[in-house]
Amino acid sequence: MNPDIKKERETPAFNVEAVTNLLDGGRDMTERRRQLEALAENDPELLSQPLSFLSQSGCYDNAIKRCARMIQQIEKLGLTDPKDIRLYKRAVFCGRPCPVDLHLGMFLPMLLSQATEDQLQHFFLPAWQCKIIGTYAQTEMGHGTFLRGLETTALYDARTQEFVLNTPTVTAIKWWPGGMGKTANYAVVLAQLHTKGTCQGLNAFIVQLRDLETHEPLPGIIVGDIGPKFGFNDVDNGFLKLENVRIPRTNMLMKFAKVEEDGTYVRPPSDKLAYGTMVFIRALIVSESSYVLAKACTIAIRYSVVRRQSQQTPGAPEPQILDYQTQQHKLLPLLATTYAFHFIGNYVSKMYQNISESVDAGNYSQLNELHATSAGLKAFTTWVVVAGVETCRMACGGHGFSCASGLPELYTNSAPSCTYEGENTVMMLQTARYLMKCVRLVRNGILLEGNVMYLNPAFDNRPRLNPQSVASLVGAFCDRATWLVTHASQGLQSQLNCGKSQEEAWNSMLVELVRASESHCHYVVVKTFAEELEGVQDSGSRAVLSSLCHLYALHGITQHSGDFMQAGVLKGEELEQVSKILRTLLSSLRRQAVPLTDAFDISDTQLSSVLGRYDGNVYSALYAWARTAPLNKSQVHESYYKYMKPLQKSKL
Repeated sequence: MNPDIKKERETPAFNVEAVTNLLDGGRDMTERRRQLEALAENDPELLSQPLSFLSQSGCYDNAIKRCARMIQQIEKLGLTDPKDIRLYKRAVFCGRPCPVDLHLGMFLPMLLSQATEDQLQHFFLPAWQCKIIGTYAQTEMGHGTFLRGLETTALYDARTQEFVLNTPTVTAIKWWPGGMGKTANYAVVLAQLHTKGTCQGLNAFIVQLRDLETHEPLPGIIVGDIGPKFGFNDVDNGFLKLENVRIPRTNMLMKFAKVEEDGTYVRPPSDKLAYGTMVFIRALIVSESSYVLAKACTIAIRYSVVRRQSQQTPGAPEPQILDYQTQQHKLLPLLATTYAFHFIGNYVSKMYQNISESVDAGNYSQLNELHATSAGLKAFTTWVVVAGVETCRMACGGHGFSCASGLPELYTNSAPSCTYEGENTVMMLQTARYLMKCVRLVRNGILLEGNVMYLNPAFDNRPRLNPQSVASLVGAFCDRATWLVTHASQGLQSQLNCGKSQEEAWNSMLVELVRASESHCHYVVVKTFAEELEGVQDSGSRAVLSSLCHLYALHGITQHSGDFMQAGVLKGEELEQVSKILRTLLSSLRRQAVPLTDAFDISDTQLSSVLGRYDGNVYSALYAWARTAPLNKSQVHESYYKYMKPLQKSKL
């Protein structure tokens, strides 16, 4: 054990195991997670060389090998609880993406949420047993988040009771679905439904892509991999071109919307029901965002107590770089953010479960709030996480640029989250539409409930900001959101009063609308973090989490001080007080930083980082890692004999 990191663990001000249990949802859940991780980490079939040394084809081959082993073990171990399966899958892939992500995360949930009983009997069991491996084909080359713009068509032929699917233009080709390139043999395809001469909008269809015996594409199916990407090299993101592909009428997912035998279209009770699985995935993304940031913070903070740099006093030892206030200011607010995002992830997941139960009971009244909340928080958390991972990488200096650190891969694998399942700016604007609707309701005398209650008149005239009080800081974020949402609404109305159309007025206020949505999401995160503290029983855990919540809120104020000043919440002298308290918190949390990362309980295998090793023996491990690089298999590379030696012997 490195002596510096050992010393960091000697005097934690809280019970590390108690915080781990809290994050997992209880002691039993911690033990269960550790059991599942041990099953994966001790499985000799899952050993492999570092992925950094593999080609794209090698990464995919390794991922498919792991997929096959994972599926066998899920069956052998009798895992049926979705949470157990997610934990075991995360352990098998060390949190990286895999080729069957959309099969497990979209295809199966789509069947469960939108298939009829007959369709479930026909498709679900083979899909659960992975005889059918599905993907989700929504995004096209020319359209992504704008669903109404999708061009793929499904024309109903009443004579044969079949749908005829086509991608009529090059921009209609399905593009990006994970697992599409080489893995999946089925897909849920989103297409514009045409029946009885009318386009009825987007609907979902189950389409077989490949022969179940040979895995060759079926007639009319042109499918393949889209090629190398910025990251995600374990996953075969693919393209799909459909040329007069016929499927039975019963392959349309018809739990809600239906096409009768004669072609009559029956609309769903709510248009939002079609997006239920997407909302589910967005809730998962919010939940997983904290895990990604937890990894990055663990790596950067552990390395920052092992790395020593410069000499403040002649003859004195070089200080640990985490002792520099600038390093604390980079990393400790991100550590606080990780905990904040953990609690907001739990909140969104519970919200999704509760509203899904209401929908099953025929109550669709909360769907708009669920859609708006999940969209906004998906964007808010992923933007912060991706930027945070890069901050952690840069905080590790030159070694952070090495793939041995684990941070480059963590960045490239998290960066797509800002785009998939809804491009973030568009997601924020969807939340903004909901907020503008809420403002109009209040103006019409209707009181709001849930996370938008702050827009009600009763929330006016709050006391002045007290930076020492977390409750007062929650109120400050509430006031900021109120001001920015109201300001955006007034700006829209002003544009309309000037004679602009709704579309022109909206476009002229997009920046303010995104700011309003961000402030709303920020308020919900701070409020949720503060509320979760009330339920923490262990006093030591509550104290350290309260400090993290305090730091998270204060850092948010300093980052957006202009907003708080515009909202009348903050004055210049109060901002200086906020900054002073923030610096005090950085200093007090400095000695708790390593124990707080230990509480995430991420094993070295799962962390996949030389710099973030639990024992802190970074330098010897980094050297050993470099020695195993394929380029070092021989002392003289073959290119020397092919190119350099002839060049050196030639007369130039």
